[in-house]
Formats: sequence, structure tokens, C-alpha cells
Amino acid sequence: MTLTLNQVLGIILTAAAVVAVTFLVLLLNQLRRTAREGEKTLAKAQEAMDGLKEIEAKVNASLDNVGEVLATSKKAVTGLSEITYYLTSRVIRPSVRYWPFLFPLLRFGLQQMKKRKEKKDG
Repeated sequence: MTLTLNQVLGIILTAAAVVAVTFLVLLLNQLRRTAREGEKTLAKAQEAMDGLKEIEAKVNASLDNVGEVLATSKKAVTGLSEITYYLTSRVIRPSVRYWPFLFPLLRFGLQQMKKRKEKKDG
């Protein structure tokens, strides 16, 4: 029994159709698996984004506190600079001419206090 040309072409077309359908089924199956994995990944990404939102809220609250601390620190530094300016301009500079007399007196007084302490302890 010999096959005619039309029968051979029909067998070839049938085999090609079976291969194409098999490939299409495998491709669609793989796409379905990929879609499931994509959904899982998106769910995890959403959870991560929710966690990041909570962290962002905490960071913003901390930044507000840092702003208050900086304002308070600025006030403290301003007060300290005013005090040091006052001390240098009103106390230290005018008293410089008396230092050569005061330091030896203070040293002598400290030595005398040490001697008295040693006498009491000894």
C-alpha cells in the first residue's frame, strides 16, 4: 500500500500540529507557574512595603524629636557663648594686671592648706 502525496502531507501536518500543541501546552503551564510565583513575590513585596511604612513613621517621629533637641542645643550654645563673652570681656581681661600678684598668693595659700592637712592626718 502506497501513500499518496496528500496522505503524506496530512501526516506531516498532523505531526506538526501535535508538536505545536504540545509546545503550547508546556508554555502555558510554565506561564501559570511563573504567574503563581509572581503573585507570591508581590505579596512578600507588599509585606515589606508595609514594614517600610512603619519604619518611615518611626523615623519621622524621631526626626521631629531631633529637631526639638537641635533647637534646645542651639539655645544652650547661645547662652554659653554669651556667658563666655561676658567672662572674657568683663572679668578676665580687666583682672589680667592683677594675676602676677594673685597666683603666688594662691599658691602660697594652697601650700599652707596642704601643710595643715598633713599635720592633722599625721
